[in-house]
Amino acid sequence: MSVNGGAPPKRAFVVGVGVTKFEKPLTKEWDYPDMGREAGLAALTDAEIDYRQIQAVVASYCYGEPTSGQRAVYELGLTGVPVFNVNNNCSSGSSALMLARRLVQSGVEDCVLALGFEKMERGLSEKYTDRTSPVKRHMDHMVNIGAEPGLIQPRMNNMTSDVVKLYAYAAREYIKKYPGTTVDDFVDIAYKNHKQSVNNPWATIQREMSKEDIKSKLMLCYPITFWMSAPTADGGAAAVVCSEEFMIRNNLQRQAVEIISQHMVTDTGASFKESFMDLSGYHMAKEAANRCYRDTGLSSSDVDVLEVHDCFSCNELFMYEALQLAPEGRGADLIRNGKWVTNKNGGQMCVLNNKWVVNPSGGLESKGHPIGATGLAQCTELVKQLRGLADKRQVDGAKIAMQHNFGIGGAAVVTMYRKYQPLPVHAKL
Repeated sequence: MSVNGGAPPKRAFVVGVGVTKFEKPLTKEWDYPDMGREAGLAALTDAEIDYRQIQAVVASYCYGEPTSGQRAVYELGLTGVPVFNVNNNCSSGSSALMLARRLVQSGVEDCVLALGFEKMERGLSEKYTDRTSPVKRHMDHMVNIGAEPGLIQPRMNNMTSDVVKLYAYAAREYIKKYPGTTVDDFVDIAYKNHKQSVNNPWATIQREMSKEDIKSKLMLCYPITFWMSAPTADGGAAAVVCSEEFMIRNNLQRQAVEIISQHMVTDTGASFKESFMDLSGYHMAKEAANRCYRDTGLSSSDVDVLEVHDCFSCNELFMYEALQLAPEGRGADLIRNGKWVTNKNGGQMCVLNNKWVVNPSGGLESKGHPIGATGLAQCTELVKQLRGLADKRQVDGAKIAMQHNFGIGGAAVVTMYRKYQPLPVHAKL
C-alpha cells in the first residue's frame, strides 16, 4: 500500500519504548496525567531524545473525557504539536501506534509519540446509556445465535457480563467443533502466562498459580474461570516512532526496531453470521495476519516471539490458529507439546512446537489490561525482545516478532517487527 503519492511507503522505526507498572484499579493514588508522564518520559529517555523533537502525538484511551491526550502529554512539554486522541476499545494502543507509523510513512512527520493510558474501574462499563451502544449489535447477535440472555453473575454489570459471555460461548463453540480440545487446554495456557509473569516487574499479577487453582477459581461463565481472564488495570505505555532519516540523523540505529508490516481489520459480514468465534474477532485477526505475511513475504515459521491479546486464555488458543501457528482445530497441540526452557539469563519460558514463545510478558491475564495502554505495552515487550534486553523474559536469538491486539466493536490489529537492518544498495534504487 502506498501512503506517499504513489511511491513506496517510508520505513518506520520504534526507537524508544516505556511502560509503567500496571496496577489494580483504585489501589494507587495517581491519575492519567501521572501515567502519561511516566510512560512518556520512559520512552523519550529510552530513545535518547528530547520531547521538543516530537512532531506529533497520538494518544489512546477509552475511560476519559475528550482531549485527555493533551492533558497527559502536557506533562512532557507545551510545544504546540498536533495531538490526536484515539479510542478503539481494547485495540486503542495498537491503533495509536498504527497512526503514528502512518504519519511517519506519509513523510509529513519525522518523529511521533504514541502514548496510551487508562484509569479504570474494577470492571468494564459504558458511560453513555441514553444512546445506541456501539457494541449492542454484537451483543444482540450473540443472543440471536444462541447465547443465553441476562447477566452471567448477579454482581456484574451488562458490559462486563456480555464480554465474558461472548468469549465463553466462543470457547464452547470451539470445543464442540473440535472435541479433542478440553477445558484443560485453556487452563494450561493460563498457567503458562501466569508462570511467565514472574519475570515481569511491570505486571499486575506476578506469581505462578497451580493448574488446580486456575481451574477451580470462581467460574465466571463456563468454561472461563477468574484466573483465565485479564483483569482491568491502571497504567500507561508509550512508543517513539520515527523515520529512517531521523533515526540515522540522531544515531539511533543500534536500538531501532522496524515495524515491517501492520494491518487493522474491522468487522465484515462474517462477524454477524453464525459463529461466536468470528463475532469475537477470529476472522479479523486471521485476515490481518494474512495481509502482514503477504506484505513481508514471511510466514509464521519466521516468527520467534509473539504478544497476543489473551483477554481470556481461550482467545490465545484461537490466535494460535488465526496467526497460522497451527492448523484450524490443532491449536491445543501447541500448548500440549510446549516445553519449559531456561534462557541465558536464567528465566523460564514455555516454547511451543519447539519454535514460538507466546506472551513472555505474562500476557493480559497477568500484566492486567489498562485498555488504552495494552497495545503499546505489547509493543514495548517485543521491542525489548528484539533488542535482546528483556532480561529473564528474553527469547534468546529472537529476530522477528508479531503482535495481535483486539477491541470489540470491532478492530483487530496485527503488527510485525524486526530489528533494524540497512537495506541493500540495490533495494534503495
